[in-house]
Amino acid sequence: MIARLRALASVVMLAGFFVFALALLGLALTLGVLALEHGAAALKLALIGIFAFGGAIVVGAKRALFYKPGPPDGVPVDQLRAPELWAEVRRLADAAGTRPPDEIRIVPEVNAAVSEDSKLLGLIGGRRHLYIGMPLLVTLNVSQFRAVIGHELGHYSNAHTRVGAIAFRGRLAIGGALQHLGNGLLGLPFRGYGRLYLLVDNAASRAQEREADLIAVRVAGTHAATSALAELPVIDAAWGFYLQRFVGPAAEAGFLPRDMFRGFHEMTAARRDELAELRTTLPDEPTSVWDTHPPIAERVARVRQLPPVALHEDTRMSGVLIPALDHLGEQVQAAAVNVGDRRITGDWSEIAQASNTAALQDTCDDIFRQIARALGSRQVGLAEVLYAVEAGRAGELGEGFFDNATRKEAAARFHQVLKPLITLAALRSGQVHWVHSWTERPTLAGPRGEPVDFEELAKLAADPQRVGEARTRLAQLGIAVEQARVVEAVATAKHAEVIGGIGNTKLNKSDNDMLILDNGLILIPGGGDTEQGNDRLRAALSSLPLPELAKRNIFIPFEEVVSVTITKRVPLRFTLVMRNGEQLELKEGWTSDLLHKQSREVLAEILDGINADHLAGTGR
Repeated sequence: MIARLRALASVVMLAGFFVFALALLGLALTLGVLALEHGAAALKLALIGIFAFGGAIVVGAKRALFYKPGPPDGVPVDQLRAPELWAEVRRLADAAGTRPPDEIRIVPEVNAAVSEDSKLLGLIGGRRHLYIGMPLLVTLNVSQFRAVIGHELGHYSNAHTRVGAIAFRGRLAIGGALQHLGNGLLGLPFRGYGRLYLLVDNAASRAQEREADLIAVRVAGTHAATSALAELPVIDAAWGFYLQRFVGPAAEAGFLPRDMFRGFHEMTAARRDELAELRTTLPDEPTSVWDTHPPIAERVARVRQLPPVALHEDTRMSGVLIPALDHLGEQVQAAAVNVGDRRITGDWSEIAQASNTAALQDTCDDIFRQIARALGSRQVGLAEVLYAVEAGRAGELGEGFFDNATRKEAAARFHQVLKPLITLAALRSGQVHWVHSWTERPTLAGPRGEPVDFEELAKLAADPQRVGEARTRLAQLGIAVEQARVVEAVATAKHAEVIGGIGNTKLNKSDNDMLILDNGLILIPGGGDTEQGNDRLRAALSSLPLPELAKRNIFIPFEEVVSVTITKRVPLRFTLVMRNGEQLELKEGWTSDLLHKQSREVLAEILDGINADHLAGTGR
């Protein structure tokens, strides 16, 4: 019933879009005829409306009627490769009262989904595809897996996938029209219609999710259905943590695990108790009329209110359904990840050594650059820093690292600056190594595996009277201070995050688009249509990793800015004075496009902060 209602609503709303657009076009044509009697200006306005609304109809129709999906994601798994998986899926499809999928593909996301190559806007069924996330196969047990797949097959049995095709075409049509019209006044009616379309369609989508949950209970039982629902946000959080803590740093250091999914399984096993705590509380998700899915807590509560269905619990890991799962994981990873020149290894200790050392080098580079600026040098290393300490300059150098500290206080705390530099020298000298752990922060060990901490040695080196003694001790340990040197003498966009953007700005009278990072500005030369600035910024962000994007364009690190003069706040206009004496004048235009509404305020706050830091530094 819900599917039929959504189908009817989708068809009506899709047809309504074209009726709505034709009505606006008719209005523009009528105004055009009337404008013939009122001069060229009125006629020009009418023609703008005619071409805009006519173009919106053409673009929307083309998007909706001639859309061709790209190649499917993931790695296909046929019946010969995974007979037990296919038998399980067929049994679940039979229990759900629907035809099984024609293809199963394994994807690298924490997700399961179905699609159907339907025809005539979804009115005629077609080839069916089931997508199963590899992270689910290494974390869910078989009963939970049945609930998840049963839910997805429920979308087939209730014809949700066919209806989804109609809804998707409607989104394409409206999206195409909005892209054609831009953010101007003429696009306002279509933006309103688009919001209405999403409001209706998302409400139907939430109802379909509830319907599919009923199928999950039927095929897997109440306990499996509720535990699977509760498990999904836990897996999602764990997967995000794993990528951020382990895989991402490894990739930046030039390494990739041979099978990232096996590593994920090992991490979740090691953090079993921590994940168990997460399972005790369902996520408190904010709700909105724009949501496509009901909150997990609401879905679990609804399932528990149904008549209980008790089925045998199969607690085996769902990965047993696919032979040689590790090999499949490597294939899925190879299909999804751009390896480039990174080294593939199955040794997580080797990965930990590379990624943690690279992270420490980044930290030390920040320290070296700041000390180099204070010393007036182009580049420094640990050796030069120790000479400066010996000359009694620890307090002067330390002021930049400890806010609101006096020079005497900064000198007393300067060992905190020296400790990572000494650690880097020890690593580069081969006297210590990182110990890999799935559960603890990285720790250091010496040649015989003994724990290592350079706190006391750093305190010794921070004392101007005992620097010589510290050098001797370092030499006795086989640590060469020359091994700790700056690698990136100029700040980069590595590890930076985008916090805003302004399209159509000027740098010293040259047109560009500006991305605002938390550590600098990327200026992309060219600019263009004032209404397309947002699109250009988003296209740039999706085209390259942020460090590469900064390298290929103009990057202005905030740490190289000495002072800022803001001449106007709306639109924002300011001049930067750089450490090399260069002055950069930047201007936002009246018609500039903002990446998000607070982009201007975010940048102004950063600029004010630069001046505040400069004043604080000169006032010490």
